[in-house]
Amino acid sequence: MSSTSVAAHGVPDTLEGQEKGFRSTMTQPPTPPSRGLGSFLDRLFGWAALGAACLTLALLMGILGSLIFGAWPAIEKYGLSFLTRSVWDPVQEDFGGLVMIYGTLATSLIALLIAVPVSFGIALFLTELSPAWLKRPLGTAIELLAAIPSIVYGMWGLLVFGPILATYVQMPLQKLLTGVPYLGALVSGPPVGIGILSAGIILAIMIIPFIASVMRDVFEVTPPLLKESAYGLGSTTWEVMSKVVLPYTKAGVVGGIMLGLGRALGETMAVTFVIGNMNQLNSLSVFEAANSITSALANEFAEAGEGLHQASLIYLGLVLFFITFVVLSLSKLLLARLQRHEGAKS
Repeated sequence: MSSTSVAAHGVPDTLEGQEKGFRSTMTQPPTPPSRGLGSFLDRLFGWAALGAACLTLALLMGILGSLIFGAWPAIEKYGLSFLTRSVWDPVQEDFGGLVMIYGTLATSLIALLIAVPVSFGIALFLTELSPAWLKRPLGTAIELLAAIPSIVYGMWGLLVFGPILATYVQMPLQKLLTGVPYLGALVSGPPVGIGILSAGIILAIMIIPFIASVMRDVFEVTPPLLKESAYGLGSTTWEVMSKVVLPYTKAGVVGGIMLGLGRALGETMAVTFVIGNMNQLNSLSVFEAANSITSALANEFAEAGEGLHQASLIYLGLVLFFITFVVLSLSKLLLARLQRHEGAKS
């Protein structure tokens, strides 16, 4: 068969056309998929994130505004002198928040002084010293302390811990320090086992799981190479923790401490059981019954009628709001200062 007849039938032309089409398909880049849906979803995600942030800010401003509005009668009558007045007389409608503010700050400070070293020791043991078989059960047991309701801590503190504290701590200290200037007044008071120290210790037990869990987690993210290098240079465990791990994880450690402090400042039921709920500031004894902002709100808000009494209680809530804000701001300033000094050293 001649080439003319083959071309007439069109078979080679068909094969050649298919080959050219296949080559053009292989050489041309694939058409990119339409990005219309993806771009819309990306914008929708951005709007949702912005909405969540704006909602949080709106809630914060709303809470602040409602507190100021509710407390305005007390603010108008007492002003800032409310913070320095120790009188709380609902019958005569004469109010001051010094006793509650002092009780809140004192119990939270005692709780931090106890909880931070204990939490650091727990985190150090779990990350550096504990055998492998003990890490998980011990860590789980510590975290389970955070699941116990605060009212259980309060009842345990009132019925079990309070009498033990009065019998084996307060009474021996009073016998030992009787007549000693300042120290004797610091442990004075009836040995009933309730007061600022009891509330502070109960709060410390409650916030230890939070601080210890955060410290353990941030200690574990320290690169092993840094610790191994320090150990290789002859550093002890304490030197590794203080000079390597703590500088590397200082932001997380401070965050954990602030988390515990916020928990202590806002605790209600456990403190109400063991602080004594007395609106008088007779002395600065840690065994003296006192009151806190949250305890006063829990005890009196339901019974307070509309007027100056209710406004004074809301004023206490506003004061607690600002105390928390100041504590958070101070922690941010502390972290910024530490980072600035670290940059200057480097």
